Amino acid sequence: MIRETFPVGVLRCNCTILGDEATGEAIIVDPGDNIAEILRRLAVRHLTVKQIIVTHAHIDHVGGAVALKRVTGAPILLNQNDLPLLAMMDEQAGWIGTETPEVAPPDASADDGLRVGLMNLPGEVLHTPGHTQGSICLYFAPQRLLIAGDTLFAGSIGRTDLPGGDSRKIIRSIHNRLLTLPDEVAVIPGHGPLTTIGQERANNPFLQ
Repeated sequence: MIRETFPVGVLRCNCTILGDEATGEAIIVDPGDNIAEILRRLAVRHLTVKQIIVTHAHIDHVGGAVALKRVTGAPILLNQNDLPLLAMMDEQAGWIGTETPEVAPPDASADDGLRVGLMNLPGEVLHTPGHTQGSICLYFAPQRLLIAGDTLFAGSIGRTDLPGGDSRKIIRSIHNRLLTLPDEVAVIPGHGPLTTIGQERANNPFLQ
């Protein structure tokens, strides 16, 4: 498996490329910005994008999805519960003082239980509302890998004070959907350093 995680945009969102060396196919998770850099990394690895998956519709995670689709032709997956946030992109751009990126409704809704990924890199959507109503995580069981979006961070959890946030829901989502996973599962959060389920179960002050 090819795995590259790197920060993009002014808010340093973690964008992740997951690729299969055998087939040359890849998925991109949270292409919030810096599309030229994403395309450069794909070209170096000789990868073709098959899916663009967005963990939630905040500008720093979804801002580059349409631009990436225009170049690659890959479909965009986003949970339908975040469509109201997608419609607020002008307002979101105002929050951080940037230009409004082009956005569009997703090609498919990333609903709970949806099978995503590649033939040799299968994943499952876990709907984890709380940070936003449509927040999702992606679990790749064979690789013991979770892409957590802004639901779970190293030593913290996603903020819930923005439109669509709900503090009770995010705690419930983490306990019921994420802490049920094995301790050794690696976690790629939406921002900041990687962690594991075991580390967060034992040490995250928000989950005690």
